[in-house]
This record gives sequence, structure tokens and C-alpha cells, in this order.
Amino acid sequence: MADEVVLLDFWASMFGMRVRIALAEKGIKYEYKEQDVFNKGPQLLQTNPIHKKVPVLIHNGKPVCESLIIIQYIDEVWKDKSPLLPSDPYQRAHAKFWADFVDKKVYQVSKRVWTSTKGEEREAAKKDYFETFKILEGELGDKPYFGGETFGFVDLSLIPFYSWFYAIETFGEFNLEAECPKIIAWAKRCLHKEIVAKTLQDEKKVYELVGQLRKLQGLE
Repeated sequence: MADEVVLLDFWASMFGMRVRIALAEKGIKYEYKEQDVFNKGPQLLQTNPIHKKVPVLIHNGKPVCESLIIIQYIDEVWKDKSPLLPSDPYQRAHAKFWADFVDKKVYQVSKRVWTSTKGEEREAAKKDYFETFKILEGELGDKPYFGGETFGFVDLSLIPFYSWFYAIETFGEFNLEAECPKIIAWAKRCLHKEIVAKTLQDEKKVYELVGQLRKLQGLE
């Protein structure tokens, strides 16, 4: 029996983009189901009743939630092609630590910038944003990718945020490349991978979405 794989997702979700890259990297065929995250449907609510968020991977009828957990699941189930995590236990733990850092810090500091108003609040948000990416630059060092010579788990966790950089920079009124050039150089390297370039969403469309979200939250 062939595997039945369904992905419940939202086009602009950086977490969903992670899973799409992982599935493409493994060459897994799946059915993509776009979700209305502003008016959540019954399938999403039934398959992820705790967080009620995308992405959700449904494999042979069984749902798996939370993007980093989904990626690890994909790597374990389809282990015969393109490993996403290192085989060495220490390197594996190290990659999981930094992917967790991206989950806990990058999303929050990004959201703080695009939801901030002008003045002290925005300046504080920008300061945290730059500090977070400088920490990531320190971890990247002189390596082409976070895991070394090849695109890996941490790269996969972080690169979808690149689709949101333009919106965050525009609303935050700054240039990330001026502050963190290594991060932008790393992102451009990642974009040389066809799978990554095809999966990342148009930055102008994301900018329009963020503008709509700001209006919904009364920030415009």
C-alpha cells in the first residue's frame, strides 16, 4: 500500500515552508491542502485540537503536528534518502538546540518588529531582532551552512523566515544586510538550492499579508 501523505498548510507560513522543503528534499509525493487560518476548518481543528495551527502532516490518516517534530518524523520514516539531521548523536543534539532557538527566538523577535508602533517600542524590538541574528551569525561562523558544508536541519528551520525579511525590514525601517551581512549571504547560498528557491514565497506578497495583519490588529 502506497503512503498517503496530506499537508494542511497556509502559503505564507514559515513553519509550513519548512515541511514543504523537507518533503521535497525527500522526494515525497503529497496532497497539499491550503487552510484559511483566519477561519479554521474542521479538518485542521480535528487533527490539531491542542494548538489549532498549521502545518499538520497527515500520514496514512495519522496527524503529526509542530513543524520541527514533523521534519524529524519525515526524516525517521523516509530515512533512505537525503538525511535532514546528522547521524552523529552530538551533532544531532546540537542541530536540534539551534533549531529550537530559531523556533523560540526568531519568530518572536520578528513578530515584535512588524507588530510594533513607532518610537521606543519599535527601537527595542529592532535591538532584540539584531541581537538574535548576531547570535545566529556567531553560530554560523565561516561555515557555508549551519551544519557545515551541506544544507541541513538548522538551515531548513531558519531559511523560510527569508520570505518575511522584506516585510519586517520595511515595517521596521531598517536593512538587515547592513547589520548582519553573514545571514543574508547564507540565505542567498540556500536559495541556490532549487527546492528552497521554489518553496519560499514571494516577499512582496508576504509584505501585503503583513500589511493586512497590521490593519486587522489596528496598527495601521
